[in-house]
Amino acid sequence: MWTHALNGILSTYGYLAVLVFVLIETSGIPFPGETMLVLAGAFAGSTHKISIYWVISAAIAGAIIGDNIGFWIGRWGGMRLLKRYGHIIHVQEGDLKIGLYLFDRYGSSIVFLARWIPLLRMWGALLAGCMRFDWKRFLLFNALGGIGWAVFYGTMAYFFGDMLKRVEGRSFFAALGLAVCLVVFFFIIERRKHEAWKQKAQQAFPEPL
Repeated sequence: MWTHALNGILSTYGYLAVLVFVLIETSGIPFPGETMLVLAGAFAGSTHKISIYWVISAAIAGAIIGDNIGFWIGRWGGMRLLKRYGHIIHVQEGDLKIGLYLFDRYGSSIVFLARWIPLLRMWGALLAGCMRFDWKRFLLFNALGGIGWAVFYGTMAYFFGDMLKRVEGRSFFAALGLAVCLVVFFFIIERRKHEAWKQKAQQAFPEPL
């Protein structure tokens, strides 16, 4: 039902939907931005009614704009807001400590890679602002990460959509089953890493934030 609703929004608003969904997610609000990018890429590959180049461009623009909004919210008092209202968007103190731990330890590298980590894709920019990260370095590494993320996911979804269009019968269900297995596999890996990071972050920040 959720995927069908997103498809309806995509069909109506096209590239604007990709830009807005990604922008909202990366500014720090839980929203299916990456899901919209994948759906748009698959839609472009299976129907060729929209251009994958413009899909990727819209995702890049949304990622960069949204992350900069999140960064400046964090710089102007985001930690106080998260501590007071974070429960509304399901942000717990343990999640904040993970973000702070990763930024404190890996710096520019985590700004570049934050887009690929579910927890930091939403709150990475906001946490970078909270930690008073240098904005020029943030802008550079964040833009590079956003471009790589959009190109990778958009292109993979595009070719997957094109493949599903070409195959039929058992081949279709085999391809779909493989895709589901990959999603589950990466979800399990992410959850295990999340728990490991949570323990290390608690050791690094044992006191309440």
